[in-house]
Amino acid sequence: MRFRRISTTLAGASVLALSLAACGTAEVGGGGGGEGEGEGDRITIGVKYDQPGLGLLEGQAPVGFDVDVATYIAGELGYSPEQIDWTEAASANRESFLQQGTVDMIVATYSITDERKNVVDFAGPYYVAQQDILVAADNDDISGPEDLDGKVLCSASGSRSANNIVDSEEDGGLGIGAELREAGNYSECLELLGNGTVDAVTTDNTILAGFAAQNPDAYKMVNNPFGEEKYGVGLPKGSTERCEEINAAITKMWDEGVTTEYLETAFGETGFAYAEEQPAVEGCA
Repeated sequence: MRFRRISTTLAGASVLALSLAACGTAEVGGGGGGEGEGEGDRITIGVKYDQPGLGLLEGQAPVGFDVDVATYIAGELGYSPEQIDWTEAASANRESFLQQGTVDMIVATYSITDERKNVVDFAGPYYVAQQDILVAADNDDISGPEDLDGKVLCSASGSRSANNIVDSEEDGGLGIGAELREAGNYSECLELLGNGTVDAVTTDNTILAGFAAQNPDAYKMVNNPFGEEKYGVGLPKGSTERCEEINAAITKMWDEGVTTEYLETAFGETGFAYAEEQPAVEGCA
C-alpha cells in the first residue's frame, strides 16, 4: 500500500486548523439519494468527541475525518446532513450502543477484529491505520515499542492497543514489559502524559497525529509505526444489506478522491503519512 505524507501547503492552517478540522466538510454528504430516501426520517451515528482530526466536538456538532466519512456514507444512504443525529461513542461502549439500538452505525476509529465480529457487523474497512506511540516533546528515550520496557504506558478503556505491546507473542503481542495504565479515554491519557504520570500513550497513528498537532510543544509522535488497524463501520448484527450499501459508498468515496480530501483537511501539517489507496473491503456476512 502506498503512503503519502501530508502536504505542507496547509501551513497556514496548521495546528489551530486541526482542532477545527473538517468544520465545513462535515455537512457535505456523498450526493446520493435525496432527503427522505433513507429507511427512516433520521439516522443516528456514533463518533468520537475527543479525538482531534477524527472526531472532535466543536460547538454543537463533531468535526473530523470520521465525521466526514460518516456524513458521506449517510448521504449515499439517502440522508441529508440535517437528518443525522450525532452521538458520542467512546471505545468502551461501541458494542453495547449497537446491540441496544442506541445508534444505527458507528464510525469511530472502530477496528475490525474477529472478537468484535462475534457481536456486531462491520462494513469496510474505509481506512487502515497503524499503531504508534506518543511521548512528551522533550522525551528522547522512547523511539519505538522496544523502549517501553519498564515504562508506564497509557491506553483508553475499550482499546486493545496497549495489549498489542505487552501481551506475549503467543497471544499476539510484542511481549514488552511495560506497566499498563488504563484511562477512560485518550484525552485522559494526554493529561496523564502531560503531568508525568505515564511515560507514553499508544494507539492508532491517526489518533496520535491529531493530538500531536493540537499541541506540538507538549507532545510528539515517535513515528515508528507497527501493526495494522482496519477501521470499519460498526453495524448491528445481521445488517448484511446495509453493510453492502456502505461498502459501495466507501468504494465510491475513494474512487472520487473524496477520502484523500478528507485526510488532507483533517490532519494538516502533522507529518503523518496517510495511505493513498483504498483498502480491500471485506465481505458482508
